[in-house]
Amino acid sequence: MPSKRPRRIASALILVAGALAVAACGEKYPNSTFTHLTDFNTIINGLWNRLLLLGTIVFVIVEALLVFTIIKFRKREGAPAPKQTHGNSTLEITWTIIPVIILVLIAVPTVSAIWKTEAKASANSIQVQVIGHQWWWEFRYPQYGVVTANELYLPAGRTANFQLNSRDVIHSFWTPQLGGKRDVITNRTNYIWYTPDSSLAGSVFNGFCAEYCGSSHANMRFHVYTVAPADFERWAAHQKENAAMSPIAAPAATASSPAPTAGAKVAAAASKVAGALTPKTAAAQATSMTPASEGYVFPLEKMPPHTLPQTPLPVGDREVKFDDSLLAQGDAARGHELVSNMAHMGDVPCLTCHIIKGEYLVAGKAMFTDDNAKAPNLTHFATRHTFAGGIYRSDARMLARWVKNAEHMKPGSLMTTLGAGQYWPSMKQTRTTGLDDRQIADIVAYLMALK
Repeated sequence: MPSKRPRRIASALILVAGALAVAACGEKYPNSTFTHLTDFNTIINGLWNRLLLLGTIVFVIVEALLVFTIIKFRKREGAPAPKQTHGNSTLEITWTIIPVIILVLIAVPTVSAIWKTEAKASANSIQVQVIGHQWWWEFRYPQYGVVTANELYLPAGRTANFQLNSRDVIHSFWTPQLGGKRDVITNRTNYIWYTPDSSLAGSVFNGFCAEYCGSSHANMRFHVYTVAPADFERWAAHQKENAAMSPIAAPAATASSPAPTAGAKVAAAASKVAGALTPKTAAAQATSMTPASEGYVFPLEKMPPHTLPQTPLPVGDREVKFDDSLLAQGDAARGHELVSNMAHMGDVPCLTCHIIKGEYLVAGKAMFTDDNAKAPNLTHFATRHTFAGGIYRSDARMLARWVKNAEHMKPGSLMTTLGAGQYWPSMKQTRTTGLDDRQIADIVAYLMALK
């Protein structure tokens, strides 16, 4: 009795093939690169379609000839041995000329696409400096004096020219629906540009790092918001302003005053900031220092589900416990003081790594700049829908646990573990000092006030 094994294998293969065919017929591919939403993708998609067509034609012809040959010259009982031949000039010339023609049909559009996508961006392009960090993205708009992190705003209908650099290892900048990926390399500047279609105003797209860059490579994401040009101008004008609740700049030093040392500057600035806000005056100062212009923020309700982070809170050994009832009692003024001056607790002040525009001013100038910052710019943190490299939503519960123990929330994070009693993975020790939940709630209240 013949074995049923081959039949079972054949049935399984047919079932798998059918499932794959059905899956391929799905209509929703939210992160597909096969779109015509920008000029870049239109060029690349056109080239891909041509190569796919030519490849399919070659495949069908070759496979048809192969099947014909197998059938026609198969071994038959009693049949004489096939006639042996050597060389066929006509056949050899034919199968040499045909590939040459095919290669020309491939090479010409390929070279044309390279010239188009590698050409310089138009003169009126918006310039965006993209800096890759482990593991987050920094975006600078030199024409507007704006620096932000993990959320990229672009005016629809205007070409965006991206200057790509890395602060550490190799990354790769990729927004599948808008443009092809380009490597982000240390000590080298790469460029890529594309023009979001003018119909894309009010759209949001996912962005990724597409080059393995370390333990949190998969957690290095960003969002691209394509907005109406007028909304972009409003957003940029607001982002350029100082943070809400920033203290008034210190008066310029007189000629007779001795020049303070760097350490004295930090101490003086931290002391000034710590005394700038008290519970009695915080409300008045916050009101007077809120930026005057009405900024634009992409509406959260317009973000489709696939663009909203779904990262769950860590569990098990990495769980970060927090008393959420304290979040409603958080005091932004006290949080401002903690963020500006944590040196008295034995910690490095937050603003030696982060930048909050308007803080740490000496003689009217910022002591720390984005060029030497080691962490995301927080000036208008509360206008962002995500944080931590785009993997968490910007809500108080997530943020509180991040401040308490960022390394548990995102493996490999370079942010200091601040919560008292928390295990500090990078230092392989448990903190005996640090912030309690009430202090963290105050910091969260302050950060959520930076609109």
